[in-house]
Amino acid sequence: MRCRLTRQTNEWAGKETASRDRHPRHDADSVAMERSGRQPGNMDTQMNRPSANAKRAFTLTELLIVVVILGIAAAVAIPMMSSASSMQLRAASGMVAADLEYAKSMSISRGQRYAVVFNAANETYEIRDPNNVVIKHPVNKSHDYIVDFANDGRLDRVDIVSANFDGNSTVKFDYLGSPFNQANGNLNSGVITLQAGGVNKTVSVEPVTGFISVSD
Repeated sequence: MRCRLTRQTNEWAGKETASRDRHPRHDADSVAMERSGRQPGNMDTQMNRPSANAKRAFTLTELLIVVVILGIAAAVAIPMMSSASSMQLRAASGMVAADLEYAKSMSISRGQRYAVVFNAANETYEIRDPNNVVIKHPVNKSHDYIVDFANDGRLDRVDIVSANFDGNSTVKFDYLGSPFNQANGNLNSGVITLQAGGVNKTVSVEPVTGFISVSD
């Protein structure tokens, strides 16, 4: 009986040894996993799981969004980078045109001739009533309607190069809005030239109609 048990024990031991000889790496991995506390069955899952430290690349969609945002930012920034002189020149030419329109509207609404008188040497102009008196400003009624580029920080870069209305610096409007020169004759040509930063703009008053326009 004892011999039979001994023989069976030796057979089992031989089989286990043979199995370990056939799968030495598997046994070594199993031992290493047992020591580290991992389960052998989860090895493939753990190997395929992305590392927490792995860096994620940008997708094409994300790159396109960045390019679009940069384009919008550039479109907004470029106009803002234009020089102060060019901005003042645009503002000044628009103001002159608006004040000419205001004098014309006063003439039409009141049926009297109002005039705009320019002084290129002093960089000023003013609006006068039929009695040749400077009118009050419609917004700030305590001030005369005089525009002084040289003393206005918003327009101090702008120069009045010339104001020519048939050889004079005064233009008048009648009750129909038609323009006249200083001698009360029908206006043949009326041009105001403004300059800032080496760039010119002109404000024109058309004969007969009194149409006012701004051009480069």
